[in-house]
Amino acid sequence: MDRYPFSGLKVLDVATVIAGPAAAVMLADFGADVIKVEKPVSGDIMRQVGRTTTMPGADSDYMWNLEGRNKRGIVLDLKQAEGMAVLRKLIAGCDVYITNMAFRSRESLGLTYEDLRPLNPRMIYASLSAYGEKGREREGLGYDMVAYWARSGLMDLMHQHGEQPTEGLPGMGDHPTGIALYASIVTALLHRERTGVGGMVHTSLLANGLWSVSAIPQGIMSGADIGEYREKRRAPRALGRVYQCADGRWLQFNMVRTEELLFLMFDAMDASHVLFDERFATDQARTENREAFIDLIAGIIEQRDSDEWMARFEEAQVPAKRVGIVEEHADDPQLWDNGMIVPAEDDGFEVPSVVRPPINIADVPKVEPKHPPKLGEHSEEILRELGYDAASIDAMRERGVI
Repeated sequence: MDRYPFSGLKVLDVATVIAGPAAAVMLADFGADVIKVEKPVSGDIMRQVGRTTTMPGADSDYMWNLEGRNKRGIVLDLKQAEGMAVLRKLIAGCDVYITNMAFRSRESLGLTYEDLRPLNPRMIYASLSAYGEKGREREGLGYDMVAYWARSGLMDLMHQHGEQPTEGLPGMGDHPTGIALYASIVTALLHRERTGVGGMVHTSLLANGLWSVSAIPQGIMSGADIGEYREKRRAPRALGRVYQCADGRWLQFNMVRTEELLFLMFDAMDASHVLFDERFATDQARTENREAFIDLIAGIIEQRDSDEWMARFEEAQVPAKRVGIVEEHADDPQLWDNGMIVPAEDDGFEVPSVVRPPINIADVPKVEPKHPPKLGEHSEEILRELGYDAASIDAMRERGVI
């Protein structure tokens, strides 16, 4: 019996940057043989993303270590007939083909699903786009901060009244979109197992942004008053906001939603008497005196450090939470205890640890993280598996095909 659920599964990662390669990483985590296909000279731009001004500066290509791990790598110049011939051989023997290539490029190179299906009817063709497979925006280029965050409406809702919308973070839409693509692939593989038929799956950054914000547009489509909703967001309830502690950290009380929890919260704050003040004794009174209630809570919370507040609220079983900061993640025992972060012990890693995707199956092992391939590291190995001899490989190398 194979150790991993996807042992023997052959996957071609012909995608770039984050979402498509992230889906391939998840398949590799469970044993799939993932071959990363890159262009000559520069390869996937993910190799350089960690060095851009929008990312934390480091001496390593940490984003490539995150997204490229557990894969083999081959370089192919798809503008040359020989390079395309190699790719088509790989496609003929693969189970999954992942791409986010622009539609026009797919069409000009003959790499659409319709083009490739005759080569391998059992293949799962996984298509990722910015805005979807159809419509007037089909050809539009867009990264997650544009298609997922801005175009979906998420960006519009995430800002304080009177302030400009908040910019997104690199990859925050790509990674959930990668999970959607992975789920689509796995569903199609199950369908193939039952029917013997392959097929095409697809998702987009816009579709995933819409799904993330779906509670709001679903309400609007159901007749909700969006003007009233926006007005409520301008003046959030007292426990629908954050409060700053003496050490500068922030606490959130969003889930304190019953009278019982409210009394437990104020008891932990040594301020039970506040709830007997006629201005704050009922929910309606607290709403009418919202600003005074907010100021009162803020004045209490700012008197103690967040550690002390968290100890008090945890003892009282009040669902308050300190807003996390990313600087703490590398040493956060909760993340390590649950395998959300794991050590990168394989030789060749440029980072000490890596964040793993949130896909887990009880009692089913994952492949231990292996270093991402150097550009074209496995080209010769993969070509030999396809039946090319040493002379042919050398000739392709001289012509810049690989």
